[in-house]
Amino acid sequence: MKTFMGRNFLLSNEKAKELFHEFAEDMPIIDYHCHLDPKEIYEDKRFSDIAEVWLGGDHYKWRLMRAAGVPERYITGDAPGREKFRMYAETLEKAIGNPLYHWSHLELKRYFGYEGVLNGETAETVWQLAEEKLQDERFSARNLIRRSDVDVICTTDDPADTLEYHKLLREDRMVEFKVYPTFRPDKAVNIENAGYPEYIEKLAAAAKEKIHSFADLVKALIKRMDYFKSLGCRVSDHGLSYVPFERASAEEVEAVFEKAMEGTALTEKEIRLYKTALLLELGKAYAERGFVMQIHYNVQRNVDRKRFLSIGPDAGFDCMDSENRGRELAQFMNALAEEDALPKTILYSLNPNDDALLDTIAGSFQDESAVSKVQHGSAWWFNDHKEGMKKQLTSLANIGLLGGFVGMLTDSRSFLSYARHEYFRRILCDFIGGLVENGEYPDDPRALEKIVEGICYYNAKKYFGF
Repeated sequence: MKTFMGRNFLLSNEKAKELFHEFAEDMPIIDYHCHLDPKEIYEDKRFSDIAEVWLGGDHYKWRLMRAAGVPERYITGDAPGREKFRMYAETLEKAIGNPLYHWSHLELKRYFGYEGVLNGETAETVWQLAEEKLQDERFSARNLIRRSDVDVICTTDDPADTLEYHKLLREDRMVEFKVYPTFRPDKAVNIENAGYPEYIEKLAAAAKEKIHSFADLVKALIKRMDYFKSLGCRVSDHGLSYVPFERASAEEVEAVFEKAMEGTALTEKEIRLYKTALLLELGKAYAERGFVMQIHYNVQRNVDRKRFLSIGPDAGFDCMDSENRGRELAQFMNALAEEDALPKTILYSLNPNDDALLDTIAGSFQDESAVSKVQHGSAWWFNDHKEGMKKQLTSLANIGLLGGFVGMLTDSRSFLSYARHEYFRRILCDFIGGLVENGEYPDDPRALEKIVEGICYYNAKKYFGF
């Protein structure tokens, strides 16, 4: 029987151990998609207790606690941090097989030096250990990033954001790692959402442009895109329920925009044709500026409406969708490719049944402009567990080019989530090691080093141009 969370955790064969400890373990991190707050990085935030740094904003943990019947007061409510942490510790004991069990113990071990097991009986011991450790300056936001050996962080930012903290970080000579914004125009794309006209006014103010038409909107967004680029942005991101494709004339799109600005309800067809037109314009602009376009789709958001209305978004009330609309995704990408305007693109579906679909679509749009120009992104959200990662790696290896993969990201709001890169790297090395052990790839140290270190770090560095 293996020791829990031992040195060779998740490494099931000798080649996997060799690959991880010799090549993967000490590679730096490029976190090309996360939700860290640049303000907290600039101000070098200190955390009052482990509940704040661990449970605050972490909807993964919140969902687990709700599944264990924990009252909301101990999740997002006003209970003291110590009690929230104890409730999480009691919940975690039941979470056998859940990635949170692994992530939580990796974080306790790597950052707090705790070698034991967290449960209801040890919760107070761990609380006191963390309370003592958090007084150390090594637990400030910046130092947690440094301790994790992070080279680059790409936050997630709205086009109307001022990016004031990105500017300050860029000017701060004490910050040796890079923090770049990511252009995420979801509020401009989601024309059907309440508050759309108000958002357009906010965007107009940020761009210092008048927005009276769809053409004006595109102009304002591109102006903001150029401002993002001036602060190092190389990445865009889109969160979509599905990727639409509904061609329309310029006059039809303008009519839909005017209708939305008047507050009139739109038909499904009108929503699709507006989104198609705007996404195509943005895709062209990304290609011109060398931005990578990330598309996250097949998600249903805020399905528990009652609790969404009382607690808010990003609180654990989202789920997978089963909309298999690969035809429209392929048509959208083809429309850009026909104009030589398809940017580097990373595709993520929340539904793991889409893995092979994404790999075959990606394979249809590769060219000499980049290694794996169109990427099947890392196992996302509800899939970033052991089996989900293995499934994504297997599909990519079977259908695409695993050696061109840009690897893992955190997609997190927590400064402790960099332990997830170790988790991914162990699974990656176990997967590749298994192929070698089984005689499916030669035991060539030079080639294996290049593949493993590429996926862990160098591929992303080259792909994004960091």
